[in-house]
Amino acid sequence: MEPTTDCPLFGGAFSAILPMGAIDVSDLRPVPDNQEVFCHPVTDQSLIVELLELQAHVRGEAAARYHFEDVGGVQGARAVHVESVQPLSLENLALRGCCQEAWVLSGKQQIAKENQQP
Repeated sequence: MEPTTDCPLFGGAFSAILPMGAIDVSDLRPVPDNQEVFCHPVTDQSLIVELLELQAHVRGEAAARYHFEDVGGVQGARAVHVESVQPLSLENLALRGCCQEAWVLSGKQQIAKENQQP
């Protein structure tokens, strides 16, 4: 298993466990304030953590899927595949007093990187 490191996100509001050597893309190019973007130093993989606006017309698991598919559409994804959607235990959240539910979606999107054709 690859060694990992705890990486603070959004000014330390929460954190993620990433592979050692993960590259913070904001050190290479501008990244929107609502995103944290990391890339693997060897593979062609990247991880994007994005804070999204509440959409009152969708709730629960459907909201996670809605946002994932919406981001893929905006980015011109050729393929969008949801692998899993799981609820998070509110007891484990730093913002537990602020939200009624939390979900994590894992999936893959085929998107052309900056300045590349799809």
